[in-house]
Amino acid sequence: MMRKNLFAARAVVVALALAFAAQAAAQQGAGANKEITIEGRLARTVEAGGWLIVAEYGKYLILNSRQYQSEPWFREGATVQATGEARQDAVTIYQEGMPFQARTMRARGRPASGGTEAGGNQGGTQTGGAIAVAGRGVTRVVVTGDATVQAQPDTVILSVAVVTQNASASEAQAENASKTDSVVRAVKSAAGAGAEVKTSGYSVQPQYVYKEGAPPTITSYVVRNSVSVTTGEMDRAGAIIDAASRAGANSIDGLSFTLRRDEQVRGQALAAATRVALGKARVVADTLGGRVVRVVEVQEGGGFVRPVLGNLGGVAVNRAAMTAQTPTPVESGALDIRAEVTLVVEVETRE
Repeated sequence: MMRKNLFAARAVVVALALAFAAQAAAQQGAGANKEITIEGRLARTVEAGGWLIVAEYGKYLILNSRQYQSEPWFREGATVQATGEARQDAVTIYQEGMPFQARTMRARGRPASGGTEAGGNQGGTQTGGAIAVAGRGVTRVVVTGDATVQAQPDTVILSVAVVTQNASASEAQAENASKTDSVVRAVKSAAGAGAEVKTSGYSVQPQYVYKEGAPPTITSYVVRNSVSVTTGEMDRAGAIIDAASRAGANSIDGLSFTLRRDEQVRGQALAAATRVALGKARVVADTLGGRVVRVVEVQEGGGFVRPVLGNLGGVAVNRAAMTAQTPTPVESGALDIRAEVTLVVEVETRE
């Protein structure tokens, strides 16, 4: 059930991310093969004789690397700056990175090799086209969005217990077994045919008396048998508590509400959280004077906040009060379904 819910939730996030990526691709489609400047480390490719520039924002396969291999600074691990075209129309054997046709290339701090820039400027200073300098032109931003959607629960989970004590372990167990059998029959009748009734815990604990200078002595045995009831009929919760008490249950261990059919509501929360994260990314991009290029990674988080009625854990039942005609009131309230989405996006800034 949880795997199915997780798959459906992730499908919503992936669909939103793909739609956003398609929109970004459409916006920059006209700018294919524009001149850019990249900065990164030189690295060898899997294919013999091939070279890459590994930047913070991706890998670029140098199509004309032989033109620069005679330079003394051209070696593996060297940091270089290159100006040229990202050839999105080119296809290579291994496709290790974006094909890149370098017009000029230099080691950082050296004059450019391969030509002179427009206007007579040297050193790789670009006067036109798109600029993608590492740490300035393109950067990655991590943003988080969260959203909460309220929904009414569809399931109540109730835990009651029968506790008996006797100097004899066997007599304490026998008494407990008889009372628990009555409780199970009573709660099944009160909960209806669709309810799930099961034993959720059983223990036998000796009670000791400690005296100085003597080993501890067992004085009695406490036997606890816990019964869990799960039902989708929310209005039966109070009647189940009353029926269990009258049949012999003398402890209420817990009462909580949940949402079993959560796919639609959880999807709404995830969609809203994704929109919040994308909105934050766009604000960051606008502040930097650029735009969001693409969504690199999506991570999902969040969950339910389940309200619990009162402080019911381990509360002893007043048997005399249960003989009254007024049924135990139970109000479920609303559940807060919270989702959190973290996006890693690439932001291109403009000078």
